[in-house]
Amino acid sequence: MQMDSRRRPPKSSRTTSSNDGGPLHLHHKQLAPSVDDRSLSPTPKASDALPLPLYLTNAIFFTLFFSVAYYLLHRWRDKIRNSTPLHVVTFAEIAAIVSLMASFIYLLGFFGIDFVQSFITRPSHDAWDLEDTANPNYLINEDHRLVTCPPPANTPPIPKIPNPEPIITPLASVEDEEIVKSVTDGTLPSYSLESKLGDCKRAAVIRREALQRITGRSLEGLPIEGFDYDSVLGQCCEMPVGYVQIPVGIAGPLLLNGMEYMVPMATTEGCLVASTNRGCKAMYASGGATSVLLADGMTRAPVVRFETAKRASELKLFLEEPDNFDTLSIVFNRSSRFARLQGIKCSMAGKNLYMRFKCSTGDAMGMNMVSKGVQNVLDFLQSDFHDMEVIGISGNFCSDKKPAAVNWIEGRGKSVVCEAIIKEEIVKKVLKTSVASLVELNMLKNLAGSAVAGALGGFNAHASNIVSAVFIATGQDPAQNIESSHCITMMEAVNNGKDLHVSVTMPSIEVGTVGGGTQLASQSACLNLLGVKGASKESPGSNSRLLASIVAGSVLAGELSLMAAIAQGQLVKSHMKYNRSSRDISKAASS
Repeated sequence: MQMDSRRRPPKSSRTTSSNDGGPLHLHHKQLAPSVDDRSLSPTPKASDALPLPLYLTNAIFFTLFFSVAYYLLHRWRDKIRNSTPLHVVTFAEIAAIVSLMASFIYLLGFFGIDFVQSFITRPSHDAWDLEDTANPNYLINEDHRLVTCPPPANTPPIPKIPNPEPIITPLASVEDEEIVKSVTDGTLPSYSLESKLGDCKRAAVIRREALQRITGRSLEGLPIEGFDYDSVLGQCCEMPVGYVQIPVGIAGPLLLNGMEYMVPMATTEGCLVASTNRGCKAMYASGGATSVLLADGMTRAPVVRFETAKRASELKLFLEEPDNFDTLSIVFNRSSRFARLQGIKCSMAGKNLYMRFKCSTGDAMGMNMVSKGVQNVLDFLQSDFHDMEVIGISGNFCSDKKPAAVNWIEGRGKSVVCEAIIKEEIVKKVLKTSVASLVELNMLKNLAGSAVAGALGGFNAHASNIVSAVFIATGQDPAQNIESSHCITMMEAVNNGKDLHVSVTMPSIEVGTVGGGTQLASQSACLNLLGVKGASKESPGSNSRLLASIVAGSVLAGELSLMAAIAQGQLVKSHMKYNRSSRDISKAASS
């Protein structure tokens, strides 16, 4: 197909009709008469001013550009090897740099769709403007000029997505109907329904109905009845329209430190609870597991900036001076009767200083508590460090809800080690494998395999599976599963190779038994099942520490069972059995 190689004329004379009524396409060497001959006259190209054909000119500049670049790179390499300063240049290098710049400018114009032409031969009409045209079918030809391209024949129109039909559900009163209309019209913000109505359940129903009408999508299947919406107001969730159901299974008994625990796990992954339960069975039959709490402290790390790095280092030395710790502790501990500052570690990046505060937080997970204490210290420091600019209360040196080496090394929240010795006969009878197979698999999978993958805190089989399930069941922050799942699983043969010693080391389990989602009815019931509901009056912090130990013990059970399934070659088979049900639930429910 031959394309029109002229620049597009103005709208008044873009095309000329032929005798048969069709458009007449004109070549730039043979033009047909029109109303305005100037609009159809050939427009000179920028390449016409070149002494050589365009393809030869391009080849010359391409060769010049790459040869000069190659020469300069070799010269700079020789200077680096000979320790010659790079700013000392010869006349030949200056000429090469000028040639490089000249060829670069030419190539930039060439690839910029005739950069030179837009300045030398720009016509009085802006023929490149596509906004003022009824025919958008234009292409760029091989000479980088805009040409028309007729639309393909019998092109079907682009279908428009129809607006969804609003879903209307009858409401309890005419007043509620008026409120829904106000929300859908935008005159009443959805987030203000609770404060306007004074009824959280009613607000959720109205918001839900307005959402269905706006989107045209049904929320049938998302339950709204049977939930205490007052309990989430200002604490757990904004603008609720219902709640999601997650089944809760029970694994256990988990025999830990001589006590039995039935562990609630909220999950939608088939086989997870059953596998963890098998691990608990193997541990129970072998005498149970033992846990040790190594550390307990939540962290927050603000970032501040100074004019100079020297000034930032002065604050670093001040914070790390032992004689100043008592004063800083008094200021920090004003935030709560449970907050107790444990230490401050600093790190610098130029003139920016990151200060990682660590403190005990009682039975609360403690993020808000430590943040208030940090704010108190920052306000106190302003009196002696007037030039300190607080960039943010969190500078990611904490580090919260992100995989970070600082949590893996220094710990955050509760640092726990849990271990057990599984007898040889239990390994064979319950886990259906051998001690040697488990030890070898752990070395090649959890240790070497994770190292090959460049894992950060992920030297385990599936610790996050168990952590997430227990977190959701007990009202913890699911996003903190990231650092809470940092875990290294170790296995070795003991007692002359007959028995298996297995352990998990988890340096940053972040849990609490008060605040957040722990006060919701379902989550509170799961905490009560474990015996750690609310705050401990006798020993503040003991409930949250016990919960962290139970999490670690559950992870130990899950690791033991999954590793046995992989060593035995039963992983796929078990998932096909427990995670791929062929049962028709709808028919079963209707029968």
